[in-house]
Amino acid sequence: MRLVFAGTPEVALPSLRAFIDSPRHDVVAVVTRPDAPSGRGRKLERSPVGALADEHGIEVLTPAKAGDPEFLDRLRALEPDLCPVVAYGNLLPQRTLDVPKFGWVNLHFSVLPAWRGAAPVQAAVRNGDDITGASTFRIVKELDAGPVFGVVTEKVRDRDTSGDLLTRLSESGAQLLLSTVDGIEDGTLRAVGQPADGVTYAAKISVEDARLDFTTPAVAVDRLARAVTPEPGAWAEFRGERLKLGPVTPVDDVTLPAGEILVERKRVLVGTATTAVALGEVQAQGKKRMAATDWARGVRIEAGERIA
Repeated sequence: MRLVFAGTPEVALPSLRAFIDSPRHDVVAVVTRPDAPSGRGRKLERSPVGALADEHGIEVLTPAKAGDPEFLDRLRALEPDLCPVVAYGNLLPQRTLDVPKFGWVNLHFSVLPAWRGAAPVQAAVRNGDDITGASTFRIVKELDAGPVFGVVTEKVRDRDTSGDLLTRLSESGAQLLLSTVDGIEDGTLRAVGQPADGVTYAAKISVEDARLDFTTPAVAVDRLARAVTPEPGAWAEFRGERLKLGPVTPVDDVTLPAGEILVERKRVLVGTATTAVALGEVQAQGKKRMAATDWARGVRIEAGERIA
């Protein structure tokens, strides 16, 4: 089939590569977010999906909005049979959805109808889900509510960060999306409507949402820290300045007042509402990331000092 692939970040690359490598399909263009400023020089940089398309000589479309008339004219001229989507990050109006014969098929990183929305993997980690996965579905106007073609599942490991889990799901999801498009082409796959029960939503996580609250139990601090790693990154305040924190590790043998820091020879502990957590990597403002023990030695923490 003639495909126009829509996606933006690195998590979409395994799926795009799968279609590029497939002898059954022809990726005639990709749609991605416009080039964005990056780095200290704020130089405009192509998205990961756009950069991969450039490497393969594939046309790159970067509309500010997916309903722009100029973009729609080009999309119609390309005559795609189907548009696969992975983390594109732009709303698709109905006039855009109507262009390809077989519609737009999205790879979403949850087992729908659970965790519709922008941050399904982060939600699964923060919620303590044992199992999550990825789903392919036909995009409709309502958010992530279209009929489902297929699902793969993935165990959430005890120390998974969102980055760890998303990396695995991007690979297994790529094969799911490819097999979904194959099945649609063959006429052997039909989408099934999502059940009305079990719908949950996962809103985008802001920087403020990623602030750790040490007045909550250790399990909650741990889950949030892992859920927001690598983006937007966990943080707290120490001596009035923001301190970025890597994932923490709950410990069972120490209890401290919430937020109080205890420096030991091989670990730095912080109290929570239950038992303490051990800090992993730490990054103070203007500094490089470092082990928590190195940071603690450098700042010379006084007895009773707290992080909040």
